[in-house]
Amino acid sequence: MSYEYLKKANLTASSDSQNVRETVQTILDDIEARRDEAALEYAAKFDNYDGNIRLTAEEIEAATALVPDKLKQDIQFAHANVRRFAEAQKSTCSDVEIEVVPGLVAGQKSIPVNTAGCYIPGGRYSHIASAIMTVTTAKVAGCKYIVACSPPRPDVGIAPAIVYAAHICGADTILALGGVQGVAAMAFGLFELPAADILVGPGNQFVAEAKRILFGRVGIDMFAGPTDSLILADKTADPDIVAADLVGQAEHGYNSPVWLITDDRKLAEEVIELVPPLIADLPETNSQNAEAAWRDYAEVILCDNREEMATKSDEYAPEHLTVQAEDLDWWLDNLSCYGSLFLGEETTVAFGDKASGTNHVLPTSRSATYTGGLSVHKYMKIVTWQRATRDGAKPIAEATARISRLEGMEGHARTADIRLKKYFPNEEFDLKAVE
Repeated sequence: MSYEYLKKANLTASSDSQNVRETVQTILDDIEARRDEAALEYAAKFDNYDGNIRLTAEEIEAATALVPDKLKQDIQFAHANVRRFAEAQKSTCSDVEIEVVPGLVAGQKSIPVNTAGCYIPGGRYSHIASAIMTVTTAKVAGCKYIVACSPPRPDVGIAPAIVYAAHICGADTILALGGVQGVAAMAFGLFELPAADILVGPGNQFVAEAKRILFGRVGIDMFAGPTDSLILADKTADPDIVAADLVGQAEHGYNSPVWLITDDRKLAEEVIELVPPLIADLPETNSQNAEAAWRDYAEVILCDNREEMATKSDEYAPEHLTVQAEDLDWWLDNLSCYGSLFLGEETTVAFGDKASGTNHVLPTSRSATYTGGLSVHKYMKIVTWQRATRDGAKPIAEATARISRLEGMEGHARTADIRLKKYFPNEEFDLKAVE
């Protein structure tokens, strides 16, 4: 296979991870030691906020009153779509019971975690959709308690639309805290809250590092890096739409990679020409992000055929994967590494990001090779159980005793021995290790 890079990235998506780790670890240690007091100090330092941290019912009601009716309707529409899709996902989590051998029955149960902590970014952009995605799925999963946490703005607090979205989607408590202190508050159970069993939601590199450090003590949705997007396009694709979709994802941040893989040189060259003026036409902050992302991280790759395109796409394992090409069913059948797939120009990543129903908390930095995105399943524990009659336990105990002795685990073997002796006192068993 041969690939031609018509545009090659100058940089790869990375950060000064050692410095970030040290900073985050210091903050986490301090908050764990001094708890609410420390969290409040960091809120004042980093968020420049000294207002109420745990929103009251009156504050939620006041924020709701500030949200325009049309925006409320849009939030309700997106929430309904996400809820319906999450309910369909949950329907796939079925309990199982099987008689493994005569007399021994084993099974599995799907049990939601008790407490979910949902982080909702609110810095450069107010991520209303993240409130919908994280809180709704936790609610559908059946979590007993859901904490939503979002950065407040000085003298304002959390953006009213985020408060409204988190509330109608099912958050039991909303915290006006950002960054590491917000993650710590949920993980450690500050402000008289239950400690979170799982932390979910996107955030900056400090939020992502806090979740990474805390993983093990609590569950997390995934390890997250900068958002990334890839478009697969053939000669039938509309270059204006391809270019617009690339720019739309590049505005996420200066280090958000966007990639185009195509087997049509003319399309590739047109898109390369179209992107810069589209970036220049964005609002200033968005334009700065998209310009840096396109300049330093974007790639345009020319392949010989669609098989090569699919292979290259799977190597990149993008968070968002769009196909604008003929024979969409072929692509659906042949692509295997992506966070979420958007088939045809009639859908786009922004639809999934905001309102179509699939979740936008997705694997980045090639982690789509081994995991999917946030879903009801992330909040569920798949546990197993077993029950046996005495006759059913007999062959299991014999095999267990012999295997345990071969492994050198005599204590394990004797737990089988004692049952055989009790249940079948008149029988002889050969329970020695089989070399």
